[in-house]
Amino acid sequence: MSKQLLSGNEAIAQGAWEAGVAVGVAYPGTPSTETLENFVTKDDVYAEWAPNEKVALEVGLGASMGGVRSLVTMKHVGVNVAADPLMSIANTGVNGGLVLLAADDPSCYSSQNEQDSRHYADFARILCLDPSDSQEAYEMARASFELSERFDTMVMLRETMRVAHTKTLVELSGERTAFEPLSYESHPEKYVMMPANAVRRTLSTNEREDALIAWAEQTELNRIELRDRSVGVICAGALYVHVREALPEASVLKLGVTWPLPPAKLAEFAQAVDKVYVVEEACPYLETRVRALGIDVSEPPAGRLPRSGEVTPAHIRAAFGIEEPTHFSPAEGLPPRPPAFCAGCPHRLVFVELRRIKAIVMGDIGCYTLGAVAPYRSLDSCIDMGASFSMAHGMELAGTAERSGRPVVGVIGDSTFAHSGITSLLGTVYNGGVGTLCILDNRTTAMTGTQGNPVNGVTLTEQAARVNPLDVPAGKQLDLVKLCEAIGVDEVIEADAQDAEAVRTALKEAVEHVDKLSVIIFKAPCRLIDRTRKPMPAIRDCRRCGRCIQIGCPALGRDETGHAVIDPNQCIGCGQCAQACPFGCIAKEA
Repeated sequence: MSKQLLSGNEAIAQGAWEAGVAVGVAYPGTPSTETLENFVTKDDVYAEWAPNEKVALEVGLGASMGGVRSLVTMKHVGVNVAADPLMSIANTGVNGGLVLLAADDPSCYSSQNEQDSRHYADFARILCLDPSDSQEAYEMARASFELSERFDTMVMLRETMRVAHTKTLVELSGERTAFEPLSYESHPEKYVMMPANAVRRTLSTNEREDALIAWAEQTELNRIELRDRSVGVICAGALYVHVREALPEASVLKLGVTWPLPPAKLAEFAQAVDKVYVVEEACPYLETRVRALGIDVSEPPAGRLPRSGEVTPAHIRAAFGIEEPTHFSPAEGLPPRPPAFCAGCPHRLVFVELRRIKAIVMGDIGCYTLGAVAPYRSLDSCIDMGASFSMAHGMELAGTAERSGRPVVGVIGDSTFAHSGITSLLGTVYNGGVGTLCILDNRTTAMTGTQGNPVNGVTLTEQAARVNPLDVPAGKQLDLVKLCEAIGVDEVIEADAQDAEAVRTALKEAVEHVDKLSVIIFKAPCRLIDRTRKPMPAIRDCRRCGRCIQIGCPALGRDETGHAVIDPNQCIGCGQCAQACPFGCIAKEA
């Protein structure tokens, strides 16, 4: 045995490897991403990025049917994308163990919504494990594959951002289970979900639910900790750690299994304490189900817990009327640090131009969502992966451009386009849509950490081996121009995203068309993968007009006299500011 300081994601990767998992599949998304990035570095495994979460889960099921153990990871909104196969897999069951890591994000640290993935486990009636720290994440990951095979079910391993990214000491065995692939036998009655088979498999699911409830009553993953019996708290996941910190004397029913719940153990705990409280975050998942079992749940004596966002020990103390320990006062007078495109980001000039032409911009999920904030303020929507093109088509059907006198433009990134934008574009073409759609091809999945995707052709294995993302055989890359042409797009334009004149010309020509569909592919690599620096521009005779400042580059600022200045520590010499200056006051050094 050895001890290591691991995040929850690292611990899950280690636990899966020790459990003998052979295949890992994912679409990257915070807070789940690092799990597969760690898993792929281990011996005797195969791991890949899928174009989206639905594909990832289907690949995982195929591997499971083929007889090996497989791990599929995604963030909470990705579970929505994978919901179609998820609901059927809940009935088919598995061959080799199949585990779905669902990483939730209370407080929306990197997401467009809050969501409790345990609702999917309840909906699908699949076993759900809920670790509270890295040690439990490791142990549950190891155990989940055997449980999957034992109960013939996919298992959801559900974590929150706090577990995924917090590092705690983990005691590891370090030994990999010698798992021999199970033989494959054809069972169409199990895996072919035509109505007659689906009805029979539902009966099997009913029987499995009964077996899982009986197991949940006995497993040590659910445990009663009796201390002060005047207060009894039911909790799970990271909230268990927070409850122990905030209410160290309280009795606790710690639920490591959050579907199915153990009715008898819940009743036993309720009888052992004077009052029962449920502490959870984001939604009343546990409280609703505990009340449905006939258990009286009390409100905290000093007020309700937050209805949304992360619940911290401070929130718990406040709800139970416990004085908060003294803390240092927060620093005052610090300048604000709003999110911004990186210095030299290839998305910047596109949004500068969209702002200039007063476009109505349907946005998508990616770094370019920052087009909504100052100084651009040129993004009107950001709903879900792939929505930009579909919503732009809807705007067209509503006649919005004609009535407003403003062009409607859809904007999507390369990875998101491969994820779910292709079908959106296909729908627009199929239905004779017109307008302007932009694909921002920065050669990577930038927002989640520069992962590979079908457009740049970098696989997860190559990413782990630190292959240069800009040096990939062209045959592996999705050719966006050929794809758009094959779908039937009327006009496909390529433009250099770092060339302000090219950006302006491409958009001007495209939005002037009222009878055709134009797709503009703006190409330039993300600054996180192309770190080439060029000489810093020189500023001479600045007129203090502020036009360069308005492009929002973090390397640009003003001195005490209002003149533009460039921070040499941030500037990468992209020349965007020089192109923005109307007076030629910014020029390259000789």
